[in-house]
Amino acid sequence: MSRQIRIGLALAVVLAVTAYAATSSALLAQRGGQAPAAPAAAQPQETTPPLLFREAWQQSPSAVGVPTSPRRSQNQYWLASQSAVTNPSLEVKLYGTDAKNLTVYLHENRYDLWTGLVGSPVAVLLRDRNNYIDLTGLARVRAILRTGNLHVLHPVARLADGALVAGNRAISTDGQFQQVEVSYGNLEWYTVEPDTLAVKGPAMKVDLGRVDEVGFVDLAPAGGHGNSGWANISRIEVYAKAVPRAGTGE
Repeated sequence: MSRQIRIGLALAVVLAVTAYAATSSALLAQRGGQAPAAPAAAQPQETTPPLLFREAWQQSPSAVGVPTSPRRSQNQYWLASQSAVTNPSLEVKLYGTDAKNLTVYLHENRYDLWTGLVGSPVAVLLRDRNNYIDLTGLARVRAILRTGNLHVLHPVARLADGALVAGNRAISTDGQFQQVEVSYGNLEWYTVEPDTLAVKGPAMKVDLGRVDEVGFVDLAPAGGHGNSGWANISRIEVYAKAVPRAGTGE
């Protein structure tokens, strides 16, 4: 390569670098002297909250035992009450005019609350003594449930303002125990009368960020043993954020 050609190539490179520098300076000046912004960092994806609490129920010796029939007094079932709760941080709340006849049974090596002898609608809810429950976002409740003979369960919650509301999701398992997962943000809510569990109509305001109690409701009276309608509520797990209660009086 001749000396003239080498000089020409070197000059072309210098001119190209000078032009690039001039263009970059002009663009930087147009942007107020600031360097190009770095790409925004990817936002972390929202995940399901960790387990807040779990309840698996028990038949406690201190619970009230009732004979299954006068002729079989040696066989008893246990009436559901606070003594059926295994988690010391939780309270069970029962609603319905005949909720006193809710029972604790053993099925598939798990304990569950059975509605079969309850002659009214009945709701079973759990209350964390120390925290409200934040059911917004990806909060979940997982429960092992069973329903039979046209009975269905609905998610139900008692809000911080005292209102009892039921969601429009109807859970039916066709007589089999199944693990069911419930999310709350996409439900339509209805106000429920706490004593009779009569549905009053759509709830106008539902604050899921501060839920006092959470559980399930069977809006139909049960029919007894055998092939009558009923529901079972076995292990319940709540995956949600805790909202500490302001004081022990709440």
